[in-house]
Amino acid sequence: MGKADVPGRIPSVREIMDDPRLRAAAAGLGRSEAREAARRVQRSLRGGHRPLAEAVADAVAALPPAPTRHRRVLNATGVLVHTNLGRAPLSRAAVDAVAYLAGTSDLELDLAQNRRGRRGRGALEALHAAVPAAEAVHVVNNNAAAMVLVATALAQGAEIVVSRGELVEIGDGFRLPELLESTGARLREVGTTNRTTADDYARAINDNTALLLRVHPSNFAMSGYVSSPSVRELASLGRPLVVDIGSGLLAPHPLLPDEPDAATVLAQGAALVTASGDKLLGGPQAGLLLGEAALVERLRRHPLARALRTGKLTLAALEATLRGPVPPLPAALSRSVGELGDRAGEMARRLCGAGLDAVAVSTEAVVGGGGAPGVALPSAGVSLPDGLGPPLRAGRMPVLGCVHKGRLVLDLRTVEEEDDELLIGAVLDAWGLVARPSAASAPASASASARAITATAGALKEPAAAVPETAGTVTHSATRAAGAVAEAVAGAGP
Repeated sequence: MGKADVPGRIPSVREIMDDPRLRAAAAGLGRSEAREAARRVQRSLRGGHRPLAEAVADAVAALPPAPTRHRRVLNATGVLVHTNLGRAPLSRAAVDAVAYLAGTSDLELDLAQNRRGRRGRGALEALHAAVPAAEAVHVVNNNAAAMVLVATALAQGAEIVVSRGELVEIGDGFRLPELLESTGARLREVGTTNRTTADDYARAINDNTALLLRVHPSNFAMSGYVSSPSVRELASLGRPLVVDIGSGLLAPHPLLPDEPDAATVLAQGAALVTASGDKLLGGPQAGLLLGEAALVERLRRHPLARALRTGKLTLAALEATLRGPVPPLPAALSRSVGELGDRAGEMARRLCGAGLDAVAVSTEAVVGGGGAPGVALPSAGVSLPDGLGPPLRAGRMPVLGCVHKGRLVLDLRTVEEEDDELLIGAVLDAWGLVARPSAASAPASASASARAITATAGALKEPAAAVPETAGTVTHSATRAAGAVAEAVAGAGP
């Protein structure tokens, strides 16, 4: 019998960490994480008479699956580009590219010539090939950075002419006019909230006008007595036209006919286009700049570009997104309703077989993230008792869905088919907590919040909360009020 196994004696942290399971945890997650697990074992042993091996097993089971405090989450909200959930999930090709280039690489080296090369040339070549209408391209760390670089390099101390109806808030309280004015540029507002004409822009142009700006309204859509000039009209006014298309659609998409795309906007005469890489493109967070070679070169050589440049892992993921197979987000956008219905039916059948009140239902998903505001995407999902919401969020694999009419709905358009088994398992685990509320029967590795849920399962109701995602984009169904959608992500938090 080892010293750590003496009955009644609480072993030291060092002795507990000699357990092979904690040694393995230290190797994979770090020594501090394993040490904290050992301290939890000590606290567990002080709280009652239990075998050391069992206490270690519980502590190891409670360790995170990766050395990060963030958790992987299954997005069953029906919001494809969910900012609170990290926006676009990366493709397997992008993940592989990141792993492949995580060490040293030829990021800024021409191996053939043994001299300095263009940074991230593979990603830039792939982006240029995806949008041939662009004379040149550049990449920074997000779309807000792209706008800041444009305003600083092209309009510092000068005027940017922009419609009042396009002075939008872009999320988390950040407002586009304040962002642009922080660069030293001055905004010349024209038109009204609902109607702006090309003549409004033309009358505002003077010797101090650096550029015209057109911004795709994010997170909302206006209807009724509204109008705005076309890209062609603005491009003919004699000043560079910069168009922020926002969501990163590079070419027209049949399901999103009103969503601006880079190829079309450039063909219509825009001098520069800015866009996000982690929305409809389905890649990593990045700001894309496409357009006239002379302007792109001015941006690339501006001193601020050095502060806004992307890292090697982002460039690797972006190139793989552009060159590789269809990423998860564009694939989710194009899934057929029939396929989604079949998956929902099979999932409901299996959950019913386990004793759950599960029903396959028709739903409506949205793009989210400011893309295609007001557009509903027919979808399908599984309707469950709403009391499953909290234990699903607290599970080993957290799941977020949408509460609608007192039921928790898991929309499958935002769930990869390969994750269906994972989703079913998470639901069954959550149901086990609710169906067996005794603390003694709950797994010892369950989180404190999950154990609290099991003790009050009969009274569980999903609380309403503020919408973490901008309400205009989270409208999950044409028939659902924003308050119902707020319940869909209640507790997720930013």
